[in-house]
Amino acid sequence: MNKLFPFLIFSLGLCAQENSISFSLEEAIAYAKSNNKSALDSQNNVRLAELQKWETTSNGLPQISADISYNSWIQQQIILVPAIYLGGEPGEFSELAFGNEKTINSTLTISQKIFDGSYLVALQASKVYLSISKNALEKANNELRKAVTNAYGNILLTEENIKILNSNISVVEKNIIQLEKVYQNGMTELENIEQLQLTLSGLLSARNYNLILKELAYEMFNLTLGLKFDTNVKLTDSMKALVDRTITSPLMIEKNSFKNNIDFKIASNNLRSSELLLKLEKSKALPNLNAFINGTYIGNSNSFNFLDKSQKWFGASLFGINISIPIFSSFGRSASTKKAIINIEKSKRELLTVRQEIQIQIKRAKNEFNFAQQNLKIKTKALDLAEKIERKNQIKFNEGLSTSFELSQAQTQLYDTQKEYIEAMLDVLNKHISLDILLNTNTENK
Repeated sequence: MNKLFPFLIFSLGLCAQENSISFSLEEAIAYAKSNNKSALDSQNNVRLAELQKWETTSNGLPQISADISYNSWIQQQIILVPAIYLGGEPGEFSELAFGNEKTINSTLTISQKIFDGSYLVALQASKVYLSISKNALEKANNELRKAVTNAYGNILLTEENIKILNSNISVVEKNIIQLEKVYQNGMTELENIEQLQLTLSGLLSARNYNLILKELAYEMFNLTLGLKFDTNVKLTDSMKALVDRTITSPLMIEKNSFKNNIDFKIASNNLRSSELLLKLEKSKALPNLNAFINGTYIGNSNSFNFLDKSQKWFGASLFGINISIPIFSSFGRSASTKKAIINIEKSKRELLTVRQEIQIQIKRAKNEFNFAQQNLKIKTKALDLAEKIERKNQIKFNEGLSTSFELSQAQTQLYDTQKEYIEAMLDVLNKHISLDILLNTNTENK
């Protein structure tokens, strides 16, 4: 049994690896676009808009309908006619039943719009509606990219913190073991050991807290991607690799960069929608012209023998054109037109405001990204200095030239600097994706 136990542990480890899913950041974003609930809803809305566009288009194409009716009198209608027409006495009436007891009437009708102003506007509106749906999908994908990047970065942050804390815990534990030996020889005070134990306690508490954060970060990442929250996933990109990629791939900001921004596209479509509403109101004053042609066959009989070859069928056909001319609406159309003009002016002001806001947001995001890069450089140098100071104090402490309190101060300073360095890397990553989304440089959105 003892020999089987290591094998079982190894086998369980292999199963866990086989069941895990590995993601780079770009793979995670691509997976989320295909599996996240919000992304799927937005994709369905685009499909609905495409179907709506065709439904609107089909209204202006030839329409064919067929109608078949079967009638059977339970009691035929009686009509009174002057009896004199049938050889009777003047002033009297005769009872007559016209027609056969059973009839079948079949009609085929073809209709076609010739001119309808509202239909032409509806065609344009369906295209705008499709564009609006695509804009909504693009905005959802942008927000999803940002959410996945943040979730990915939060996992890397907690893992880096845990890695550093484990390394620091190992160093402090070794110092405590060495100092206890020195204490046993009466060459140091108990307070020095207690000082290091206090430092170790803080590190252990921080590690436990980060382990909890790590579990929550993975669950949030899974939910963002559309996975079950307890799915075993593995991240293949490191924080440093992602940060280096953002620094070596600068974002180009041009004069008209705001035009690619999704909020500007949405505002532009809102203006287009307002203009179409004005066209629609004006089209209501135009005449509508429609044409149709139909053919009818009628069969009559006193019994159901319509399938017999001897059954006679009587045909008829009709062609017609209908024109509807609006003449007077008690100034209702005039009021609707004025309302549409006001909405256009409102949409124009909103578009201008959105443009100015986006330009300010891009400028702010660019400055924040540049500051994050500069801050990372400062934190990198600070980390190098903190490591040198900690090493010097470690040597002094081992040689008995400094106290554990001084070593603890140097170590605490190093721990704080390490944490600030990792947070600075995450800040660069988050500021980069924020600027990227504002510029909307992702090629999939073009």
